[in-house]
Amino acid sequence: MTMQSKPTFTDRLRILFKRILDSIGAFLNRLGLTPNTITLLGLAGTSVGAYFLSQGKMTTGAFVLLGFVLVDAFDGTMARLRGEPSDFGGFVDSVSDRYAELVTFGGLLYFFLSHDNAPGAMVTFAAASGSVLVSYVKARAEGLGFTAKVGMLTRVERYFVLIPLLVFNQPFIAVLVIALLGNITAFQRILHVRAQGHERMRAEAAKKA
Repeated sequence: MTMQSKPTFTDRLRILFKRILDSIGAFLNRLGLTPNTITLLGLAGTSVGAYFLSQGKMTTGAFVLLGFVLVDAFDGTMARLRGEPSDFGGFVDSVSDRYAELVTFGGLLYFFLSHDNAPGAMVTFAAASGSVLVSYVKARAEGLGFTAKVGMLTRVERYFVLIPLLVFNQPFIAVLVIALLGNITAFQRILHVRAQGHERMRAEAAKKA
């Protein structure tokens, strides 16, 4: 038995924009594109955005990121409309998302290092670590039969923090907020899984009794 998680902000966005996502996803399917193609296109575009960030062109990089983050939203919809969602497709999407985030933080890390900004580099590392841990805790929990879709700063929220602040050329504030809230989110998920683990142990002890 596992504790039920409330719908996340991402879940609510998917419901709210379902008609738009379905319309565009159907159009992309008619063009002959595949969900995995869209996934990899999103990763490639994010890499371009990260390059602009590394060169200090924060506003340009932010808009490039925004465009390709939106593109990446259609792969799952396309697979569902095709009637062929697959575990491998979900795996590719998840791995691509992690690469996209790390490439983005890599661009910011390069920018801070090239300007001898050690605090900025360290905070960027902390932001990248928190972002990866948020995803890892969820994946590891689900592998053990728990749920972990909780916390204040999931992937979508991280972009809601990152992109507007980069548009206004505030990269340090962006990575600082993500570093703080991202690691808090990872800890929230750890506590959520811990509670489920205790619940499972109590249930098993009751069965033995």
